Amino acid sequence: MVVRDTPWPEGTPSWVDVMVPDTQRAAAFYSGLFGWQPEDQGEEYGHYQIASLEGKSVAAIGPKMPGMEGVPSTWTTYLSVADVDKTAAKITEAGGQLMMPPGDVGDAGRMAVAADPAGAVFGLWQAREMIGIQLAGIPGTLVWNECMTRDFDGAKAFYAEVFGYRVQDMSGEGFRYVTLNLNDRPIGGLGAIPEQMPAETPSHWAVYFGVSDTDAAAARIQELGGSVLSDPQDTPYGRMAQVTDDQGVPFSVISVSGE
Repeated sequence: MVVRDTPWPEGTPSWVDVMVPDTQRAAAFYSGLFGWQPEDQGEEYGHYQIASLEGKSVAAIGPKMPGMEGVPSTWTTYLSVADVDKTAAKITEAGGQLMMPPGDVGDAGRMAVAADPAGAVFGLWQAREMIGIQLAGIPGTLVWNECMTRDFDGAKAFYAEVFGYRVQDMSGEGFRYVTLNLNDRPIGGLGAIPEQMPAETPSHWAVYFGVSDTDAAAARIQELGGSVLSDPQDTPYGRMAQVTDDQGVPFSVISVSGE
């Protein structure tokens, strides 16, 4: 379990949110699955809902912006930075692009949304009053973030140049994967999209939420109207499954302890 009340280190995934057509439906789904308690931030913030668990912020749900109705909904990973504007400049210099330029979010912080050269979208978060995630690593909270890419070598070079990550190779037969490390500590992963995946699968950042029982969580997801994309399977890091919510947004669940 990780409890935090100060800004996350530079380059660390510090927030996740999902933009969906129906926020109330999403709030009901994730509350039913994880026990989240979403709180509407009001009209000033576009009725963005910050979800908490045990009184600490863990994620958010927001409405799709005008003009984005046809764009598939996804979970977005935000990386912590000390200066959004400087990091945004580094992203463009390294061949990425800005999808949303740096801007203030009231007194909460400053943010931007970018894409790496292969098209994987991620956010930047410069904390002020809101640090982002306050609770992680237990059931109902964020456990892992990874970028799955169609340009494995290019992505490694891009993220190392922009965020200073050092990589540790975890590749094996039939797959290419590295952890992204800061101070010799893994903060996320980077993998090559497997050849068997459909050609239209784009480079993307993926999120993993913890559960106490993956099989029970998969069953609950289906009860709530979601889908199981890959049946629960054991891995060296916990039993996991790839799933979607009841609006088709993909994510993964993985078993973790409650401590």
